[in-house]
Amino acid sequence: MDPLKLKEKFLEDRGRIFSDEDLLKDSFKFCIRWSVLVEEYILRALKGIKLDCAVASVGSFSRRELSPFSDIDLMFIFKEVDGNEKIIQECVTKLWDSGIEVSHTIRDFSDIKKFLDEDLHAFTQFFETRYILGNEKLYWRWIKELISSLTEDNKKKLILKFFEDIHLRYEKYGESAKVLEPNIKYTAGGLRDLQAVEWIYSLKNELLLNVQEEITQSENFFDIIRKKKIIIPRAVARLQESYRTILNVRNHLHLLTNHKNDRFEFIYQEKIAHVLGYTGDGWHTFMRKYFEAANIIKRFSRTMMKRFEEEITPALSDYLSIRLDDEFMLKSGNISFIGETTLTLSSILRAFYYSGLHDASFDENLRAQIIERVFDLEESQTTEHQSSVFFREILRLPKNVGKTLAMMNELGVLGAFLPEFGELIGFFQPGVYHCYTADEHTIIALNNLEKLADDTSILGKLYQGLKEKDILNIAVLFHDIAKPISVAGHEIIGAEVANSIMERLGYDSDEIEIAQFLVHHHLTMEQVAFRRNLNDPSTLNNFALLFQNSEMLDLLYLLTYADLSAVSQVVWTKWKSDLLHELYTKTKTMLDERISGQDLLSNNLKEIISSSEIYSGDSIKDHIDSINDLGYLQHFSAEEINQHIEEIEKGSPLSVFLKDEGAFTVITVITRDSEALLSRICGALSINDLNIHDAKIFTRKDGIVIDSFSVTDFRTGGTIDEERNTKIKHDLYLAVENELQITKEFSKIKSKWRRIENKFFKRKGKVKIAFEKHDKYTIIDVYSPDRLGLLFQITKKMNELGLSIYFAKISTKADDVVDSFYILDRNRKKISPNLYELITHELTQSIEEML
Repeated sequence: MDPLKLKEKFLEDRGRIFSDEDLLKDSFKFCIRWSVLVEEYILRALKGIKLDCAVASVGSFSRRELSPFSDIDLMFIFKEVDGNEKIIQECVTKLWDSGIEVSHTIRDFSDIKKFLDEDLHAFTQFFETRYILGNEKLYWRWIKELISSLTEDNKKKLILKFFEDIHLRYEKYGESAKVLEPNIKYTAGGLRDLQAVEWIYSLKNELLLNVQEEITQSENFFDIIRKKKIIIPRAVARLQESYRTILNVRNHLHLLTNHKNDRFEFIYQEKIAHVLGYTGDGWHTFMRKYFEAANIIKRFSRTMMKRFEEEITPALSDYLSIRLDDEFMLKSGNISFIGETTLTLSSILRAFYYSGLHDASFDENLRAQIIERVFDLEESQTTEHQSSVFFREILRLPKNVGKTLAMMNELGVLGAFLPEFGELIGFFQPGVYHCYTADEHTIIALNNLEKLADDTSILGKLYQGLKEKDILNIAVLFHDIAKPISVAGHEIIGAEVANSIMERLGYDSDEIEIAQFLVHHHLTMEQVAFRRNLNDPSTLNNFALLFQNSEMLDLLYLLTYADLSAVSQVVWTKWKSDLLHELYTKTKTMLDERISGQDLLSNNLKEIISSSEIYSGDSIKDHIDSINDLGYLQHFSAEEINQHIEEIEKGSPLSVFLKDEGAFTVITVITRDSEALLSRICGALSINDLNIHDAKIFTRKDGIVIDSFSVTDFRTGGTIDEERNTKIKHDLYLAVENELQITKEFSKIKSKWRRIENKFFKRKGKVKIAFEKHDKYTIIDVYSPDRLGLLFQITKKMNELGLSIYFAKISTKADDVVDSFYILDRNRKKISPNLYELITHELTQSIEEML
């Protein structure tokens, strides 16, 4: 048939398969139909060409697990390649002309030894092929020689390379099966986890897993492990259904994006859930199902890797084993079950305690027994009477608490023992700055806390100085326990849930009170540090009043660190670390010395001024007195303050300084205050594609303002190139002189911004405005998804509403912001509560116009 007509027919048949909604419901049937269709058209396209080689499918094509836009990989196998270049070119050209966009490799028999020694991925391909056409005898000779190359030494070497490859993949794509935006193929619990198990099984047993029946390779593998009783039938059924779920998501993701795509982002999660019949917020349920499936695949993968490791590792003599008790034995870093009765939940907890105590793993048999015992409990829905002693002992372990709880969570034990925690498993908040499900975030927080055991920072010393860490551990474990009930107010509800669980576990009232306090206030310290003026006596006094003693402050500081550092890699920054440390040290001093915030700030000011002769001059004293904000002395060096005074004394209408500090460029603007000044400055920075991370506003009594902004380039996320400084300064001058038509400039670059925003800001989110009372000011907190020019929009609207900003704090969390403003009206009075509703409406409407 003419290639163009064949292409037309192929695309027509492909379209029918891709649009068959009933077929798409079963991912295995869809992949089979699509893979077989491609095989059929390859045969038709190459019909009549005399081939002295074998043509085989490779990878997901050979597995018959092609997703809609998966690579169609072919291998041309020759006895010798030389002299066959034209026939290969002819085949590939015909296939592309027929609409079959193949990738191809060319191999001969010498490649078996070559890639066995040099390239694991290429050699793996050899074991995952399926004959399509050409010289079939040659293909089977190739397979025979491939298998004969597998000496026991080679097998062991390859398996160890696979272990290393899995480790590297986890490092790159995530070792958690509960990453909120996973790579469907490569993240832990993805398709590649099962495929790696299949490859190793094939190597060890010298067999090909593909069969000529119309089933996928994975379905054939499931049949094999069922027949050979490698795992019990119901475990095979769970595994098969889990793989079917992940594969189904991949099929739909390809069709939705119309190209090969394995990054399962929030925007696609909601859309695919809707296609699969989940309505409204039901897509949260769909994602919990996804994470459950991914965890089952990861768990099976780890169990099988443990099995393979045991099989290639020489067995140690039983004389080297340690009998831990009547049910458990430790040998070569592995714990085995030697009891004669069925495992109980109490004995399982004991096994986990031994695991943490000895930093040991479970052997493959014990892992499997624990998994099945948990499923027995879930299916029967009975509450087994168990002792909590060993669970409490796990939390008291000197190390490995996080590691032990992580394994308990992976094997389903944590949720079985603590039903409240079970509700947390797979729970996530789409569109906020967390990278993991709530249960995984909790485990990471515990692990990060334990890493402080080797840290030399103040946090490390605080952690190392704790005699007992179990109550802190349990506070971390329960800090988000109430999120499935309600994200809003989860810290308050969580304190009550923690009380209920701890009473059940047998903790005394004093221990419960400490844990409740920590859970209740686990958000408080970051909220004060990141949103409030830490040189405001009222703020410091109110925060210090929360604590009975400084030991409680130490615990809350540690919990806050554990929580924030476990959110994502971008959330725990030096800037945030410094703010928390500042709040901690100031409050610690107030509690230990029993002084007020006003006394502390006064003492600090005297100490800074007396520490250097630079501050002794009359002009600098007058300057500092006119600002009356300790934060100014802490933010700027003595040399910078002298520069400020020189510029002010010159009478310059505007002075601008730019310098790089760590990951930010700090822009300092000195000028005379005027109406909407902050808004105009923010606008000038925004039209230069600058992202404002922090704004500090200092105003002298004579109306001179010294404003400092920490910024980055929107596109690169880095500091500002020096060649851009001239334009930035020029635009700031125009803004200060009120000559910059910011609204007009915004409209000019909207299309450019839209492209940048689509890349960096993915979530829709909601706008929230909150008010807080203060001795001197009204504090307004603005919660919003981030957008280019957002701070300009907010400050512009505030000026229109007659609000004067005296202090601002900008806190960016990935693509969310919380901007806090200390506000007075034009008459320097606090805002009447009667105006809160109007301000909320106007600000919300203004921000939503940007979103």
